[in-house]
Amino acid sequence: MRATRATRAAAAAAVLAAVAGPSACGLDGTGPGTIAGKNSLVIGVKADQPGLGMRRPDGSYEGFDVDVAIYVAERLGVPRDRVRFSTTNSSVRESALASGHVDLIFATYSITAKRKSAVTFGGPYYVAHQDTLVRADAAIRNVRDLKGKRICQVTGSNSWRRVVEEREIAAAPVAVPTYGACMDALKAGRLDAVSTDDLILAGFATGRGEKIINAPFTDEKYGVGLKKGDLKGCELVNRAITRMYQDGTAERLLTKWFGRSGLKLTTSVPQFEGCT
Repeated sequence: MRATRATRAAAAAAVLAAVAGPSACGLDGTGPGTIAGKNSLVIGVKADQPGLGMRRPDGSYEGFDVDVAIYVAERLGVPRDRVRFSTTNSSVRESALASGHVDLIFATYSITAKRKSAVTFGGPYYVAHQDTLVRADAAIRNVRDLKGKRICQVTGSNSWRRVVEEREIAAAPVAVPTYGACMDALKAGRLDAVSTDDLILAGFATGRGEKIINAPFTDEKYGVGLKKGDLKGCELVNRAITRMYQDGTAERLLTKWFGRSGLKLTTSVPQFEGCT
C-alpha cells in the first residue's frame, strides 16, 4: 500500500529529528533539565551559618557560600540581579533540587556516595575538615574525648555519624534542626560539643565564648548541588570554580570570611569529583 502524503511527512520529520540529534530534544545543555543557558537562577543556601550563609534582617543573604554562588552564576552568564537565594536546610536539599524549587545549592553540601545517587555534584569548591567546637572551659581535646558527651545531630547532616559510626565513639547524639540551634544548645549547656566542618565552626566561634579544638579528622568536600543528570551544567560549574581559584577570587573570599579564624585555609584548586 502506498504511503500517504501525511505518512511521508511524518517520516521526513523523524529523519530530521534524528539528524538534529540531542539538541532537538533539549539535551544540548539548553533544555529544561539543565541550568545551562538559563537567564535567571534560584540558589539554595543556608540562613543560619555565620561566615557561610546567613540571612540578614532585610532578607538578603551573606557569606562565603553566597559569594561563591554569585561568582559562579555570573560565570554562567546570570548577573546578580537575576539570582534569587532561598533558604535550604540540610534536611531538604535533595528534595529541593528534585522538585525544581532551586536550580543550584551552595550550602556546605558535602559530597558523599549516598548523595551522589540522588544529586549531580559540581566541584568541590572547597575541602573543609571536620573538627569540634566546645565551651571554652571544656576538657575535650580530640574526637576520642567525645565518648559519653552530648553532641549535636542536625537533621540531614552526616557529621554526627562520622563520630558515632565511622569513629565508633560512644557519644550521645541530640537531635537539633539546624546548626544555629546547635550553638544555642551548646551555650545553654544542653550539649557538650558540636562536631562538624571547620568552616561552619569558625563562623560560629567568633566572640561566643567557645573554642575549636583544632583536631580535624575528616575531609569534607563542599559540592555544588545540581539536579540529578545535569552533566552539562556540572561541567560549566567546574569551569567557573577553576577560574575562581586561578584569578585569585577564591583566596580573597576565604580571607574575607575566615582570615581571622586561625584556620589554615587552602587556596589551590580542589580536585574535582567528576560529573556523574
